Amino acid sequence: MDSQTLVDTLKLERLEVNLFRGFTPDDERTRQRIYGGQVIAQSLLAAYETVDARACHSLHCYFIRPGDPSIPIIFEVDRSRDGGSFTTRRVIAVQKGQQIFNLAASFQVDEQGYEHQSDMPAAPGWDEVEDDQAVRRRMNPNPPPEELDWIDKAQPIEMRTVGERWDSAAPEPREPRQEVWFRARHPIGADAHMHQVVLAYASDMSLLGTSIRPHGVSWRTPGFMSASLDHAMWFHRPTDFNDWHLYVQESPSASGGRGFNLGYIYRASDGALVASCAQEGLMRMRAPKPRT
Repeated sequence: MDSQTLVDTLKLERLEVNLFRGFTPDDERTRQRIYGGQVIAQSLLAAYETVDARACHSLHCYFIRPGDPSIPIIFEVDRSRDGGSFTTRRVIAVQKGQQIFNLAASFQVDEQGYEHQSDMPAAPGWDEVEDDQAVRRRMNPNPPPEELDWIDKAQPIEMRTVGERWDSAAPEPREPRQEVWFRARHPIGADAHMHQVVLAYASDMSLLGTSIRPHGVSWRTPGFMSASLDHAMWFHRPTDFNDWHLYVQESPSASGGRGFNLGYIYRASDGALVASCAQEGLMRMRAPKPRT
């Protein structure tokens, strides 16, 4: 996906009062499945199209089927409730007549109250950390053709992983924790809601990999498969996602073929905790097929 067109490609076409159509960018349509952050962001955007003067404070969603990037996604919005302080929406994403994803989101009027937060951990500044794309190029000087496009393509979210880099071709067991600086690579605009949408898009990046780190495998390990199962997000404070944020990730548990991950997003400029995430994902080693 061209980073300059991220905001445009996430936008939806309105088909009816509560019905919207979204698309996957042309350069992403050769993938086997739609990136999870895209359908989270577009579902939140569909919900926002039916909400007036309120900001999302939380969302909870399930990935039900792999999305097909070659065809449009239909988003059906259920206006569950419009209350005095809170508005609730449910969004179902459909392809080929089947649900691929659903999201429930709650929106709140602007309100003042008690405040506290955890402190942002000490970490090297974003300007002291090498860009992830530059690291991939350095660690993969002669990649196979099927990986060359992924390594060279500019991503819409700029990411800089703190600490020693993890070699996906020869992974070694690591602590189930990582810290990543990230931000939108190109301007989002003045709409505060769109900053939430793009932050939701980015929140699916690298989080699932946290629970994989202790086990010495990666997406390149033969037979290993992983996929997001659900995703939850809480927006604590408004933020400008064109500025740098520190994404602190940890995995307290993995069991039953699933890994559980938590994420905390802090703004670099003042250390404010702007959002928190939780995600469970599939992490499974397929048994080799018997020879015939």
